[in-house]
Amino acid sequence: MSRTSLRGLAVATATVGLFAGTINAVAAAQPDTEAAAAQYAPGMVAAMERDLNLSTAEAVAQIKAQEALAGTQRSLERSLGASSYAGAWVEGTDELHVAVTDAADAAAVRAAGATPVTVKNSLAALDTWTADLDGALSESDVTSYYVDVETNEIVIDVVRGAKADVAAAVAEAGVPASAVSLSTAAERPKTLINVVGGNAYFIGGSRCSVGFAATGGFVTAGHCGSRGAATSQPSGTFQVSSFPGNDYAYVNTGSDDTPIASVNNYSGGTVAVSGSSAAAVGATVCRSGSTTGWHCGTIQALNATVNYSQGSVTGLIRTSVCAEPGDSGGSLLAGTQAQGMTSGGSGNCSSGGTTYFQPVGEALSAAGVSLLTR
Repeated sequence: MSRTSLRGLAVATATVGLFAGTINAVAAAQPDTEAAAAQYAPGMVAAMERDLNLSTAEAVAQIKAQEALAGTQRSLERSLGASSYAGAWVEGTDELHVAVTDAADAAAVRAAGATPVTVKNSLAALDTWTADLDGALSESDVTSYYVDVETNEIVIDVVRGAKADVAAAVAEAGVPASAVSLSTAAERPKTLINVVGGNAYFIGGSRCSVGFAATGGFVTAGHCGSRGAATSQPSGTFQVSSFPGNDYAYVNTGSDDTPIASVNNYSGGTVAVSGSSAAAVGATVCRSGSTTGWHCGTIQALNATVNYSQGSVTGLIRTSVCAEPGDSGGSLLAGTQAQGMTSGGSGNCSSGGTTYFQPVGEALSAAGVSLLTR
């Protein structure tokens, strides 16, 4: 039996059979499903067709049915008030269940076409207790916690063997034990990150920028981390790092992170990376970095040498593009062709400056990996 929780203004996507009776009626009355599909967010209907095995008409009808059901839920939430309303969910095909703490409100729920369920705790109370747990559980062996409106309790997912400690933390926070259910978590959750050029990553307390996605990870600046250093967001390890002399590195990322052949343009989109053909002096180039975003200029020289305080670096691309700390390692593009990774320079993006870049080909060759392109 499938159930979908309805909380506040959000209605979760239903399973394939959800709202079947309503969907069939709406689909039959829908003369132009393609036009109707265009009303919704780009790709939404197509994704529902793919993931829920629906036709275009069924997907559109399902969205409309959910909108109507959500309207009923919102109306009841307002009329019942915070002291009685305890959440709502869909059960079976199109049956809306609404939980209330006052049995006298059951008639109003039925009159609206929903099924009433009398419970002990209001949603407002459960949300307040959940907020009380935020500090108490932040450093504990808890993988997640949330309000389950169907069971009228706060479900806390706990790593194996830690339930006693978590129960003590709940009691210390002043949350009633009767409002809490402890569940053993199968595994700890982890972030899933697309590895895109110009995006930030972290090395301990420092931040740098991804250069370009490569086989199994990404290339970046060598001065960002030495071989063996760990990264986060995305998680990975510096497998190759050379600085000074050169300024390149390769970070191997985890299997849960996906290297993408794109660079963040910091205007809400990305630029595809299609190759790594070197551009000539005078060519226009643009750089992406996590501190200052997207900036452009021209190539002033190739094979430049820079004397940093840590030592000299040779074979760099000199440009009129600005950069600032944290942009290090970020992507330099000529059109869709990868050029190099931000090394260092002078000036800033307020007054302008000169920035040097490590050519991408040398980094790829040293790491024995290939640039990802599309």
